[in-house]
Amino acid sequence: MMTITQQIIIVASVVAGTLLTRFLPFMIFKSDKPTPKYIKYLGYVLPPAVFGLLVVYSLKNVTVTSLAGFLPELLAIGLIIILHCWRRSMLLSIAGGTIFYMFLVQSVF
Repeated sequence: MMTITQQIIIVASVVAGTLLTRFLPFMIFKSDKPTPKYIKYLGYVLPPAVFGLLVVYSLKNVTVTSLAGFLPELLAIGLIIILHCWRRSMLLSIAGGTIFYMFLVQSVF
């Protein structure tokens, strides 16, 4: 059990870390100067890299030895691709694929 002092220190640390990550970019990159090219580059390449990492992490324990081992994942990935090509909405693609996958795993397979 944590003491009240420990709880306050933890909450204060989380608040300070959150505020620092929110305000630090505005303190480092002034609005009157253009954004550095490497920051624009990172903003361009990191989102696809993060989603690639998410796909690899999500599929790392999939077994391809049985149909029930990989068919829900394959169908959900197919739906994600269809939804994303249809609407180009990351939120719709991820939410739709997750809901469809959970339905398949809980009800069908």
